[in-house]
Amino acid sequence: MKAKISCFLLALLVLGCGGSDDDSPNNTNNPPPFTPTEMDPKPVSKTENAKIYVHLMPWFETPETNGGNWGSHWKMANKNPNVVVDASTGKRQIASHYYPLIGPYASSDMDVVEYQLLLMKLSGIDGVLIDWYGTINLYDYPANLRNVEAFTSLMDKVGLQYAIVYEDQTIKAALDAAKITDGVAAAKADMNYMQTKYFNDVDYIKISGQPLLLTFGPQYFQSSAAWTDVFSVLTPKPRFFTLWNESAEAGSNASGEYAWVYQNTTPHLDHLDNFYNKTFSGLRIGSAYPGFNDYYQEGGWGDGYFVIEHDGIETFKTTLKKALDHTDYVQLVTWNDYGEGTMIEPTMEFGYSFLTLLQTTLGVVMTEDDLKLVARLYALRKANKNSVQKQKKLDQVFYYLVSLELDDARLLMDEVETE
Repeated sequence: MKAKISCFLLALLVLGCGGSDDDSPNNTNNPPPFTPTEMDPKPVSKTENAKIYVHLMPWFETPETNGGNWGSHWKMANKNPNVVVDASTGKRQIASHYYPLIGPYASSDMDVVEYQLLLMKLSGIDGVLIDWYGTINLYDYPANLRNVEAFTSLMDKVGLQYAIVYEDQTIKAALDAAKITDGVAAAKADMNYMQTKYFNDVDYIKISGQPLLLTFGPQYFQSSAAWTDVFSVLTPKPRFFTLWNESAEAGSNASGEYAWVYQNTTPHLDHLDNFYNKTFSGLRIGSAYPGFNDYYQEGGWGDGYFVIEHDGIETFKTTLKKALDHTDYVQLVTWNDYGEGTMIEPTMEFGYSFLTLLQTTLGVVMTEDDLKLVARLYALRKANKNSVQKQKKLDQVFYYLVSLELDDARLLMDEVETE
């Protein structure tokens, strides 16, 4: 987020609003140049052995990244984030019942990427499952692709892994919009792109040496033969997971299924129990979520779905325990879907509570105070965006955080604040 950070956030972090020092070449009072020392990331120690992944939405835009306009996921059909609804906090009008602690942001802002990945790491999360709309030039798909690669560019330095959740519905959308004429060819192009760009990355999640690939569905390719054709360009083929109860639509190409969040006349916890208890020969990826409360009806995007009360942190605690009791792989649903109210990243409404629960459940020795170091780094990035010297010191803070030298990170941020 390029806009000046609000006094509210700085006050939360015990900082004052103010400008940064001018360290341009013409300033004769410049201190000697500071050169950060890159440090290797260290794994966070925890007592839980299950792999913990989190589903990330990379689709958020601000006017600075979107041609002067807020992205649709902050405004839907009828909200205007340029409107400040609370002057005391700087809170803007967004299409959500919940508000990010750092305010509405751009997914390609590297300060945001750094903030989110560091919070994940210090919470005990092992990897990120990134919602991916492919390579077709339609709607906001190119921006989403750019945003995904902002995240993948920093994974190795943070020490996290990642995998792709493929939205095959984009193929139908592109056919309907006459952007493509051959859906299989377009999907193969997406596969080739993933194999070249992601699958061979040392940070990409592998299961038994094969790259992990999920699909949100499938919604367009719904036969074993179709997926066999799409995957024919890949070597090796991926470990492929569909949504729960849909693996038959991929046939022998499916390695397993992953749970999501859903409720109809059957309560959501019963859906989870049915998933965990059914006879199934494939692998299962469990689901843990904080609740569900979408904004679609209020935002003018249809009638909406259902409500699963957050009940503080109790829904997250219950679904996380179920997943850990039944699976070795857990997907947290989600990091930041504000439109559906499933976000676990820090918000005004819930603070850090979902992440601190995660730390406690996984046996992570980090605390909320450690998570606040990440927010403090983010605030200092924004408050000192024009200071090259301070940004270099903050680069060093980043390296201290990824190498878990937290006391050194605190001391250096103290130094930056007092300069």
